Amino acid sequence: MLVDGKWDAEWQPVQAADAKGRFVRQDSVFRGWITPDGTPGPEGQNALPAAAGRYHLIVAYICPWASRTLMARALKGLEEVISISVVDPRLSDQGWKFGDFPGSNPNDELIGTTHMHGFYTHSDPHVSGRATVPVLWDKHSNRIVNNESADILRILNSGFSKFSSTGVDLYPEAMRADIDALNIQLYDNLNNGVYKAGFASTQFAYEEANDQIFAMLDKLEDLLSDGRRFLLGDAITESDLRAYVTLIRFDAAYVGLFKTNRRRIADYPNLQRFLKTTLDIPGIRDTVRIDHIKAGYYSIKSLNPSGIVPAGPDLSELGF
Repeated sequence: MLVDGKWDAEWQPVQAADAKGRFVRQDSVFRGWITPDGTPGPEGQNALPAAAGRYHLIVAYICPWASRTLMARALKGLEEVISISVVDPRLSDQGWKFGDFPGSNPNDELIGTTHMHGFYTHSDPHVSGRATVPVLWDKHSNRIVNNESADILRILNSGFSKFSSTGVDLYPEAMRADIDALNIQLYDNLNNGVYKAGFASTQFAYEEANDQIFAMLDKLEDLLSDGRRFLLGDAITESDLRAYVTLIRFDAAYVGLFKTNRRRIADYPNLQRFLKTTLDIPGIRDTVRIDHIKAGYYSIKSLNPSGIVPAGPDLSELGF
């Protein structure tokens, strides 16, 4: 991680743990905003004006947090408005880097860095913390605007609305209370829940997280049991993106590496249908690279010291 702008130690997956061995995730450090005209963000954040060609997303296909921003970019039809670069899925001793894995960028063409942490120190020479993806980058100032995926989802949805070619609204005003309530549950019990299971340092913490994960999966399965296409009805919302990125990785990575093996998503008919429905939306399948997901997760040395990537599972039902 970075300490006062210097790379301090070999990358480790566990950011912090509490007294009971629970995985604790760090907070994001860059929280700027983008609005249509540069007026302050929804909570008074300093904001830049939206513009075509000015902003850039740096992502990893392995990362669910980054992939939900890719989904929003596709659903809003912003592919020609916001450019992207993709890091190598295999984590190095200095975290995310550019490399030669198929589908990633071998080099950075923005500031000429080799590792993700170069964007952080370029933006703040004294930054401390982990250099994560996604990053929303301003090509005019050569600085990070935001590195919090939840913020970036809202920025892409509202800040770039005038550039959207689809008219999709992922956070409609009439549904915001329901979306916000479901998002809290999704984050605690599923999105971050799989990491709490995988990076638990005690049996208690693992079992607690595992129980929460499968209670949440059961709840989502039940939500979809009335035949609705998406979690809150027949229109896709931000909550669907949040759920989808974890569900699409579940059988490929979390069941094996994170020991969330009580059941697979393939064992949930409604969740499997939800994945197929979402994958059929134009542009969404392009945000999923199963080869990146498996190579990236199984490159975590502390969980898989041999580096062996499993041949399975069979995901042919989903078209992979």
